[in-house]
Amino acid sequence: MITRPGPLAICVAALVAVFLLMPLVAVIPVSFTPNRYLSMPDGEWSWRHYQALIDNPAWAKGLGLSIGIGVVSAVLATSLALAFSLGIWILQPRFTGLLLGIALLPMVAPPVVSALTLYFFLITLSKFNDFIAYDTWAGVALAHSVMIAPYAVVLITVALTQVDRRIDLAARGMGATLGRRIRQIILPSIRFGVLSALLLTFVLSWEEIGVTLFITSVDAVTLPRLMWMGLRDNIDPAIAAISVLLICIVVIVILGKTLWLGSSEAKAK
Repeated sequence: MITRPGPLAICVAALVAVFLLMPLVAVIPVSFTPNRYLSMPDGEWSWRHYQALIDNPAWAKGLGLSIGIGVVSAVLATSLALAFSLGIWILQPRFTGLLLGIALLPMVAPPVVSALTLYFFLITLSKFNDFIAYDTWAGVALAHSVMIAPYAVVLITVALTQVDRRIDLAARGMGATLGRRIRQIILPSIRFGVLSALLLTFVLSWEEIGVTLFITSVDAVTLPRLMWMGLRDNIDPAIAAISVLLICIVVIVILGKTLWLGSSEAKAK
């Protein structure tokens, strides 16, 4: 029997949703202020700060850099997490709990400790190369991958717990190689978990600012760092404009993912 929520529960849920969304909604009118500082528009609305995003090439450069780093970090972190989770699931080593604890360590360690560790690591790499080093996009992508990989491990590990191990054992008994079992049995069964890990790690890399402040200076200026610089040096209303655009992008991505998953489940039925 399916129990539907009552009117009171719906009202409470709506109030909670409005309370959580109010800070985001408040940014929208601020982005249309005609003033040079953050304020609510007083009878006059202006597009000048959205125009500033187009006129200033630093915003476009930071946006492109953040997208590139996010994609590389998400792919690298998800690939490492997938290999680790598959190894744990297939081999079932004796010290599985210890290995999972080590893999999840960046998630529970204080961000400042992780940032300092990655800072000294990239500074050391800078002595041997100029590609994966301090204040380079590759160095930032590597640091982000370290920070976001534990979240991918959690999602993929949870997805693997839903896979019936007897199917894999049956394929193994029929002579299927390990690679074929992974390609044709395991990966199709956890594809939604892997895609969710890719999306989550991209979002986490996109918004990462704590570690980025430690490992960048003037060359690898991501969009969050550029926004932080704008808030620190001068309260630029263009930050409100870029925030509104980012909110719209996130809403579109979430709605698209929801519709895609809904259509996939409908086709599966």
